[in-house]
Amino acid sequence: MKDILIIEDDPEIIRILELHLEDLSYKISKAVDGAQGLKMALANDYDLVILDLTLPTLDGVEICKKLRAEKNTPIIMLTAKSEEIDRVLGLEIGADDYITKPFSIRELLARIKAVLRRTAQNEQQENNSSAITAEGLFIDIDKRKVVLADKKIDLSPKEFELLVLMASNPGRNYTRTELLNMIWGYNFEGYEHTVNSHINRLRAKIESDMTNPNYILTTWGVGYKFNEDIAV
Repeated sequence: MKDILIIEDDPEIIRILELHLEDLSYKISKAVDGAQGLKMALANDYDLVILDLTLPTLDGVEICKKLRAEKNTPIIMLTAKSEEIDRVLGLEIGADDYITKPFSIRELLARIKAVLRRTAQNEQQENNSSAITAEGLFIDIDKRKVVLADKKIDLSPKEFELLVLMASNPGRNYTRTELLNMIWGYNFEGYEHTVNSHINRLRAKIESDMTNPNYILTTWGVGYKFNEDIAV
């Protein structure tokens, strides 16, 4: 049974979500303010967090940042705002999906199922290959740990997923759209710059020379690939 945490201060939205999610046999936990929700999210291993952007005591952006620093729990953000900058912000701080109010419950349920399905697929892929090494870089997939030259490298969940995907397929060229779809899902067409910013942050952590990268290479006119010449 999937365990879902709802962090939302609107009692009507909570009631509707509880009604439909329990019909799908999901176990539901709930918090009505940000501080309580963050405490619950950190203390328990939920399969998904549905997180409102505007909350009492602590807003959704801060919760997402703090949760991402500690855990890989999938997050769907809810907001009454519809500006593009808010959607981009949600993706940049690590949300897995984003939906604006008022929303169709059918659409939200579809998003929930898609995020849970994508998470299960990623876990299955990671379990099929436990470690990757390449010229001083060691990726322990089971433990979600990256070591470079005997030094542990801290990556965000999306940075780690990008690295594992490309390092698992050295030499394969990925377009920005492909990476966006494979890591974030199909709901974010047009946000390819999110891929660029994550690649840049990933390179800053693992490359000794950003102007001449050794691991994540740019394929001009296409996108990115992992250097096949150093793969073991």
